[in-house]
Amino acid sequence: MNDFHNKVIWITGASSGIGEAMAYELARRGALLILSARRADVLEAVKSRCERPDRHLVLPMDMTDHSRFREQTAAVLSTYGHIDMLVNNAGVSQRALVKDTPVEVDRQIMELDFFGPVALTKVVLPHMLARGSGHLVAVSSVVGLVATPYRSAYASAKHAIIGFHDALRAEVHDAGLRVSVLCPGFVRTNVSLSALTADGTPHGKVDAQQDKAMSAEAFARKAVDGLARGKGRIVIAGKERLAVYLGRLSPALLERLVRKVSVV
Repeated sequence: MNDFHNKVIWITGASSGIGEAMAYELARRGALLILSARRADVLEAVKSRCERPDRHLVLPMDMTDHSRFREQTAAVLSTYGHIDMLVNNAGVSQRALVKDTPVEVDRQIMELDFFGPVALTKVVLPHMLARGSGHLVAVSSVVGLVATPYRSAYASAKHAIIGFHDALRAEVHDAGLRVSVLCPGFVRTNVSLSALTADGTPHGKVDAQQDKAMSAEAFARKAVDGLARGKGRIVIAGKERLAVYLGRLSPALLERLVRKVSVV
């Protein structure tokens, strides 16, 4: 999908951060967007800032409520007739040690970061298979490749979403579909504000690493360029991407370095 002009692209988690920035970038390149997140009023504000706002659809949704996915997908198809790309971006991060975190909080993170995207993908997939075209995209993380302290459930979900999409990519290759996973490093967003602590409440502050990271706009440009080229795994990060390469070359050395890394 080198040309995004008039392509129908559904973005979850579109109300802020990476999802919002990707919405602006894709709209600038001529896409027709479905903007989803929980809050309709915030999505309407994002829509109003997109180029050609009258051509985009606001579709509020809760990614943990799988029972409505078929209805919501039907609403998209009723409006646009087809879906060219699904960008599963909605999710929540974590700031808590394993020893302090009850399994209920682990489940909460897995539900939003893994099972929600998987469930929506399974609803959209038959439509794309029937058309013989489409691009399924998930936003994972560098933490989905290199797990760090304070991110145990988050890293687990992001590792899992990569594994799911790697398998899916192999399955649908001959059907004409593309499957991509975006792996951002630190991006300057409010993701740490809503990250869950051990008791399930928001972290409520911007981490130092987030505050000095690349902008969401810069990430979105690189991400959309990578998707245009049809790349399967797209790592976009600063110096933290070196950890990905180190993990391949010397897992033992990476293991020692991860113990000392500052992640909060």
